[in-house]
Amino acid sequence: MTTTEPAVSAVGDWTPEQLEEYGRLLLTRLREHFETLRSQPVTTDRPAKEIRELFDEPLPEQPQDFTEILDRTWDEVRPHLTLWNHPRFHAYFANSSSGPAILAEAATAALNVNVMLWDAAPAAAAVESTVLRWLCEMLAYPGDGDAVLVDGASLATLYALAAARERLGGFDVRRTGMAGGPTLRVYASDQTHSSLDKAAITLGIGLDHVVRIPTGREGALDPVELAARVRQDLRAGHRPLAVVANVGTTSTGGIDPVPAIAEICDRHALWLHVDAAYGGFWRLADRIRPHLPDLSLADSLVANPHKVLLCPMEASALLTRHRDALTNTFRLVPEYLTTRHEDGSVDFMNYSLQLGRQFRALKLWWLIKSFGVRGIAGRLDAAAGLAGRLRAAAGNTPHWQITNPRTPFPLVCLRYAPEGLSPQETDDLNRRIHHRVNAGRRSYVSHTVVDAGYVIRVSIGNIHTLAEDVDALWAELTAAAAEEGKSL
Repeated sequence: MTTTEPAVSAVGDWTPEQLEEYGRLLLTRLREHFETLRSQPVTTDRPAKEIRELFDEPLPEQPQDFTEILDRTWDEVRPHLTLWNHPRFHAYFANSSSGPAILAEAATAALNVNVMLWDAAPAAAAVESTVLRWLCEMLAYPGDGDAVLVDGASLATLYALAAARERLGGFDVRRTGMAGGPTLRVYASDQTHSSLDKAAITLGIGLDHVVRIPTGREGALDPVELAARVRQDLRAGHRPLAVVANVGTTSTGGIDPVPAIAEICDRHALWLHVDAAYGGFWRLADRIRPHLPDLSLADSLVANPHKVLLCPMEASALLTRHRDALTNTFRLVPEYLTTRHEDGSVDFMNYSLQLGRQFRALKLWWLIKSFGVRGIAGRLDAAAGLAGRLRAAAGNTPHWQITNPRTPFPLVCLRYAPEGLSPQETDDLNRRIHHRVNAGRRSYVSHTVVDAGYVIRVSIGNIHTLAEDVDALWAELTAAAAEEGKSL
């Protein structure tokens, strides 16, 4: 057999020999990719129209040789990606795809099981159950309630609020919907992720009933103001449903006072959902753990392995300390999905809206076993140390400000603020610095707007990032500031 043979015969799949041969070609490309990763641009400089035109082609009628497909992927797809798994990608929330998980994804695709019913994928369901217990242990969260892996924190928040509504009682939302029910209210800070708003839209709560509480300089929810708003809504005849608290806000890594919020929730029978999508697993790092609140106070909790645990997209853990909170909300079993039950079996289709479910747990199982908790913790500690290196450099350089100095996470918000400029002029200057750095394609950062104004967000957390990458970014930031400052 040679690689010039057609990729697919008239019937059937590749032969096992072809799969092995082509797999070796791909692994060789991946090896070369990682060997040269640091020298590759983080993003593309081609306009959107040109990129669309690269792939605007007719539907293929005949088989194409895989080597040609692979060549085109490397020549035209890879160069026009923004490479999140790059040591100098520091935008949004830097994440990683590690070796064990990369190979696990290939194995998952090959096995292609559907983890919906126990009978449909017994060992896969067992692995997911074990992985969820491990994740609870990492988060110091009770492991005796409901838990499930979902694709991301946005759906996890939707599911958590659905469970909160089901547990509230007083009206049969499963049968009659929201008609005739109370006006539900959900509370969160003005820094809480927009997925809360999407959940309110989807669940019929409505955006008008998401109560956003302003935050101060630290970006944290004020429990005094929260209590006042709950009391006000009770007097108005509304029914407070839930509070969404943050451990690691998207903009600045802010942390809400979870213990004080939990007391208010207990007093008024409110469900407390903690969005620790970013911040939760950082508690494994010795430098960060002392700064984080007790997550076990949450009725439900979301934490994302694909943000922190060296795990590729998509893998998000939704946990609740209430047994059957999720299954009472989502269990609906038609006859064609009825199967036998035995001690130890679990049907994960009953824990969310999703019926077809990929074997997400395998990549987590492989990487946790490959690195161990100590190995993961050491890598997270190293990332926290690199953020400290950047903070020190900015703190020792005139006109640079760190606008989120109290966050323990490796998320650094920087603002260049020479004297004599108006706030608007300073915003414009930082916007130009940000765009100049990204246009160089050697590093990549994002931004947010806080009370101080426009700031440059630097998120450190990729498994490949070294001190030299942080130093290179700092050199680019200061050089961009010097160049843009010449026009002032």
